[in-house]
Amino acid sequence: MAFAASEGNLSPALPLATLIGRELRGDGTERPHVRYGHSGFAKRGEDYFLVKPDCLRVPGDPSSSFSVFAVFDGHNGVSAAVFSKEKLLEHVMSAVPEGISREDWLQALPRALVAGFVKTDIDFQRKGETSGTTATLVVVDGFTVTVASVGDSRCILDTQGGEVSLLTVDHRLEENAEERERVTASGGEVSRLNLCGGQEVGPLRCWPGGLCLSRSIGDTDVGEFIVPIPHVKQVKLPNTGGRLIIASDGIWDALSSESAAQACRGLRAELAAKLVVKQALKTSGLKDDTTCVVVDIIPSDHCSTPPALSPKKNQNKLKHLIFGKRSHSSVGKLSKSASLGSVEEIFEEGSAMLEERLGSNFPPKANLPPFRCAICQVDQEPFEGLMTDNVGGCCSTPSTPWGGPYLCSGCRKKKDAMEGKRSNRSTTCR
Repeated sequence: MAFAASEGNLSPALPLATLIGRELRGDGTERPHVRYGHSGFAKRGEDYFLVKPDCLRVPGDPSSSFSVFAVFDGHNGVSAAVFSKEKLLEHVMSAVPEGISREDWLQALPRALVAGFVKTDIDFQRKGETSGTTATLVVVDGFTVTVASVGDSRCILDTQGGEVSLLTVDHRLEENAEERERVTASGGEVSRLNLCGGQEVGPLRCWPGGLCLSRSIGDTDVGEFIVPIPHVKQVKLPNTGGRLIIASDGIWDALSSESAAQACRGLRAELAAKLVVKQALKTSGLKDDTTCVVVDIIPSDHCSTPPALSPKKNQNKLKHLIFGKRSHSSVGKLSKSASLGSVEEIFEEGSAMLEERLGSNFPPKANLPPFRCAICQVDQEPFEGLMTDNVGGCCSTPSTPWGGPYLCSGCRKKKDAMEGKRSNRSTTCR
């Protein structure tokens, strides 16, 4: 699929029946324009963002283009945020099989995102530093948007008609009962900061460490039940396009998803990002690092301005697409028939269990020597102490066999630790 013609060139005439057919099928051959803008103010200097609008899935082939945008909100230092900005996309792409079609790439992307997030966490923890970061990574390929996130840096989608959809899940212990249950079941303790005299103050935190989040990259000193496994959601936008607002909690602590969208409707992405930040600072002041990236996905037959996102009166809607209690017998939720208004939901999964997220349906060659780890992508020959089960998984005795793909010794230990079979202890609080 080639890039759209420049705005000054006229598109070739097409039969009306062809245009109607494209509209009904939702598979127009022209890629949308992607416009973006960024703004932010630093209080601690721990927020970072990533903008890569011209990535190529196949080197030298412009028809394989896609765009990547991300926000990283660091804590206890900048090291984890900087490392994730530099390495996360590389690790995600290394987990995508080579030579596959666009349809297969979009289907493989959710699993590759999980592997990339976990590998980034493993590699950073090997550095021996104790900082951590949230991460919200957005991949835009045509009208398909895939969002992976840990922590509380949120991504929302605003489409025509004023419908605002939340594409991420906030992994805050205070607000997410399912995550509190998972952390405590894995060996963590969830409570508020206890002052002298037994008085409890502040939000719920995980101990050891005192982190308010249940998922992040880094945080070596907190315990590995604070996992880097992202919530992933993939949607297909209508042919009218839409606007993404990706921001750190400095925005969302001051503005609701709907108010952030309303603050910048009808403005170009660059100005929209500045206005969202300005509105957040006006509401609550500069209490935290405040970072916002706005991405407009514009149909190729429109001009360079964003789609008309001004809603009709009394039609503002906010749809929280937070995953509910999911069966642990399911690997993922592929739902091409499900739709949310004019936005089609393709995939959503938020489980913290690697066996569910990586699945067992790997190519047969993955089960034969040399073994390729599904997370770190390193080829290895079998060695003493590793066993493979009858579907290609591996385990280190005396750990229980599992039904997922091959994991090397280091990644298997990481998996066990995230499930509470091994925990790190620390008394550092932040």
